[in-house]
Amino acid sequence: MKKFCDLHTHSCFSDGTLTPAQLIRQAEKAGLGAVALCDHNTVKGLPEFMEAAKESTLEAVPGIEFSTEYRGRELHILGLFIEPRHYDAVNGLLDEALELKERSNRNLIERLKEHGLPLDYDRIAEEAAGTVNRAVIGAYLVSHGHCASMEEAFDNWLSLERGFFVPPKRPEALDVIPFIKSIGAVAVLAHPFLNLEEPELREFLSEAEGLDGMEVYYPLFDETRTALACRIAEEFDLAKSGGSDFHGDNKPDIRIGVGKGALVVPMDCLEELKSRMCR
Repeated sequence: MKKFCDLHTHSCFSDGTLTPAQLIRQAEKAGLGAVALCDHNTVKGLPEFMEAAKESTLEAVPGIEFSTEYRGRELHILGLFIEPRHYDAVNGLLDEALELKERSNRNLIERLKEHGLPLDYDRIAEEAAGTVNRAVIGAYLVSHGHCASMEEAFDNWLSLERGFFVPPKRPEALDVIPFIKSIGAVAVLAHPFLNLEEPELREFLSEAEGLDGMEVYYPLFDETRTALACRIAEEFDLAKSGGSDFHGDNKPDIRIGVGKGALVVPMDCLEELKSRMCR
């Protein structure tokens, strides 16, 4: 049976609910040939992920999802094939960003407390296996009975539109891409149409020197959007990538490997991305 891959998943070390080892088992159960762990702004889950993969039939791809900024827009850039000897360099790049992120999180919690939610940031951080972000805070609101669902948590409290959350300053996308290349990894633009319309995407790609690939297969893309993404990737000589953006119970409608049910990421994508490591 032909195997497929999932090159964008998350564990409990960012805002997923499975441990890296559980993620490996889930991917193997789903019949995947390869899976990438790309936690938000952390590589803390990669040692467990890679160790668990040794006992599986899977090819494990160690990665990270950087939260970056481009002209006032939040863009996510994946770094794939990160070697352990470069973990310290990744952590060094993220030190300031994570400090600003924590300050933003604390300010968010203080604003929510002012509006009647009995929250304690330190307690939330203690219960989190990795970095804290809005999804982690949302999961806390749900698990402690303050909201019925993640959707309600974001609609009522955590969305930008509500005004309680003020995003921190993030690293510049055009600086993060050459950093990824400098450590021998592969740089991939995640879910391009979530924050950019086609003209803005083309403008970014024309400036994104060193970018290796772009996600063209994504659970929220319909056939038309996927076809457009494929054409743009070919136009800019980018490797095609894709993944479910699996978060476990925090995104219950998204399943590993298949997203909402129709996602298919060919193993050829993985091989093409590997070839970009030599460039």
